[in-house]
Amino acid sequence: MQSIRKSVLALIVGGSMFTGALAGAVAFGAHAANADTPSASPSAQTRPAGGAGASGKFTPNEDAAHEAGESPAREAQEDAGQVPTIP
Repeated sequence: MQSIRKSVLALIVGGSMFTGALAGAVAFGAHAANADTPSASPSAQTRPAGGAGASGKFTPNEDAAHEAGESPAREAQEDAGQVPTIP
């Protein structure tokens, strides 16, 4: 009688472990949302940060109000056609 209880308890524990593993695989499996999945509609994508235009070339902001607060190093990067990395 004691061995039957142990067998039943082992089956219950094993079954619950299997059920938990199955539920975890379904919830967190490879078919779940992936970060690297491309967007469904490319038209909904926004312009890249840093001032890159549609052609992919950096176009600096030459507005006088913007230029007044810019450091000479940043302006030199913009003049060279680089995306500024200096504040």
